Amino acid sequence: MTGTGEAVAAGVPGARGADGLPRHGVDRATFRAVAGARGGPEAVRLLRAGQLSKRALLLLALHRAAPEHEGYREAYGRVRVLQREDRPRWEEVLLRPELDAWAADCLRVVAAGTGASAGSGGPGEPAGLGGLGEFLRDDSGRALALECDGLRWAPSVDHAGPRRVDYGRPPAGPLTEAELACWEERLSEAWRILVRRHRRHAEAVAACVVTIVPLCPAPGGEAVSAAARRAYGAVATSLPGDPVLLALALVHEFLHVQLGALLDLVPLHRPNGPAVYHAPWRPDPRPAGALLQGTYAHLGVADFWCAEAAAGAGGAARVEQAQREFARWRTHTLTAGRTLLESGELTLQGKEFTDELVRSACELGGPGRCSWGRSGVPAALGRGREEGNRPADSYACPGGGPGGCRGGWGGDTLGRAPRRFARPLNG
Repeated sequence: MTGTGEAVAAGVPGARGADGLPRHGVDRATFRAVAGARGGPEAVRLLRAGQLSKRALLLLALHRAAPEHEGYREAYGRVRVLQREDRPRWEEVLLRPELDAWAADCLRVVAAGTGASAGSGGPGEPAGLGGLGEFLRDDSGRALALECDGLRWAPSVDHAGPRRVDYGRPPAGPLTEAELACWEERLSEAWRILVRRHRRHAEAVAACVVTIVPLCPAPGGEAVSAAARRAYGAVATSLPGDPVLLALALVHEFLHVQLGALLDLVPLHRPNGPAVYHAPWRPDPRPAGALLQGTYAHLGVADFWCAEAAAGAGGAARVEQAQREFARWRTHTLTAGRTLLESGELTLQGKEFTDELVRSACELGGPGRCSWGRSGVPAALGRGREEGNRPADSYACPGGGPGGCRGGWGGDTLGRAPRRFARPLNG
């Protein structure tokens, strides 16, 4: 890998480490683009390749852990046939958002020796090892085909379940035909807003988000949205009355999904310990990993409102609201970024990531707008370079697979429940 940021077989089949094992790598230019919430479809494709490998390995691990389970063996054989004969369909099946959580749950149960049925209990629960067949069915919800100014997005509204991931709020559904029509109309409106005022984010959302999971609003009626670490490609949200807020939810939760996929390849922080830190947007202190997730997503929120203010849509009152929201979320992002840089919890790659995140927040709205002075850079920023700890020009999972990447899906997260990021929109 060169110092120019050029990608050399990063994240593509054939890239190998010194031990000859395949690697998924992230070239430095892409890494920094992702950190600045500007990775686009190219970054999505790279991270998507990592998710495919992760899920293929999970299914292989289940096959080896429970070879006697007839239902799983039959369904796994069908998956292997798809891999050989219909690669697009194979990728579609493996990238069903909740397959990750289902496979991890099954592995936990099998490893604990509590039986191969793996949670085949009550309604709405995972269907155990036999549940792999469910992911092979073409019934993932109401398929939509949204298009605006030549940019297409084809998500499905998965309103019937069963849910294998807890998004932190009760799911809404099954929905009636009238309710589904309302969802389609509101998503179409949100899509037009994204394409015409936030095209860079729209392109990334279209490349990554394949499933919308309807949620019930908060008890007070406030709109909520969520993403789950083990549900790559899914955004869960209630249906706000304002399509601008739905567009914002798509950007916000997509960034959570994207950071989760990056963390599967590159450890950015140490495993969460007892230490917690102030998060400006919520009353309870958060561990470093959760603070990093929130800071990154709120960079996207600040960017969204910055673009909304610049677009001038909706009249003077709307512009003033966008300006207030931009100032609020940019300040929160910069404050939390400084906390992370001073926490001592970040890896070398995590410092580089947060460095770029903060720089990107500083640059929003033009020069001279940063609360940390003319340079727009906090004192902790770049400290690693000053100490001669300049990161390498690419980042790769050191273990190349399960068990070898601390903080990634090999050791730290395979046996953990999905991280949830449920919140009121704008919160």
